[in-house]
Amino acid sequence: MNASVDGQISGITSILDGLNLSKLSIPSIRISDVIDILIVAIFIYIIMNWIRETRAWSLFKGMIVILILSILSFRLNFYTTYWIIQETFSVGVMAILILFQPEFRKGLEQIGKGSLTKGIFNNSFQQQAIPKEILDEILTACFTMGRAKTGAIIVVEQKVALGDFEESGIPIDAVVTNQLLINIFEDKTPLHDGAVLIRNNRIKRATCILPLTQSEIGLDLGTRHRASVGASEVSDAYIFVVSEETGAVSIAHNGKLYRNLTREQIEEMFKQQDKQISKKINIWKGRG
Repeated sequence: MNASVDGQISGITSILDGLNLSKLSIPSIRISDVIDILIVAIFIYIIMNWIRETRAWSLFKGMIVILILSILSFRLNFYTTYWIIQETFSVGVMAILILFQPEFRKGLEQIGKGSLTKGIFNNSFQQQAIPKEILDEILTACFTMGRAKTGAIIVVEQKVALGDFEESGIPIDAVVTNQLLINIFEDKTPLHDGAVLIRNNRIKRATCILPLTQSEIGLDLGTRHRASVGASEVSDAYIFVVSEETGAVSIAHNGKLYRNLTREQIEEMFKQQDKQISKKINIWKGRG
């Protein structure tokens, strides 16, 4: 009996020795590990949000379906199907870069416009607000054209340079006046089609071509509004839009469209913006 018990004990001991439990240890979790996981989680969350807001979401779901089929074909020994999928994904990285190129570009542009990069690459908070006299001329032109149902797009450049848009336009380089803006957008005139670009308080170009947004902004809105939102997604410009159908005046900024605004609402919007800029400048000076 004792010999049997001793044999069992020695057998268990040999098994435990074979497992080498003395060398097993629970890995310690450092603060850097937690931060690392949070960064990855936030990065994935941001990417998913960018993709969900564009047509790339359908492509992404299609890739997930193909990935699931690949796993199933491997597990179920469907060798032909697995070989086809494997060969297709052998150039997967290049295919992803090509398919999602607009989304990657949009994401990088949004990172570049973020507050972190502004704090690193800018020495101050000297944002180019629209001077009151220039804003008055723009609003007078917009609401005059709105009453006449004349469509228009006026882009006021801020800190992000709009060289890509500028290249597609016709040079003007004139003082901003409501009469000139109205005349540019007069129907059937050579300069009426496209957008006007205002830089450094001067009308630099007309007939500029803007990129169309891929976001859903409403079925009742046409190409003019889609182009305005598209341009605001890749820059910090203020884009004034006059609807040819309704005469309503809207503003696109930072990827958002503020629709059917009155002159008083727009003036109040820029008053609040001026207050925020002044507050930031004062805070910055206080740090110096």
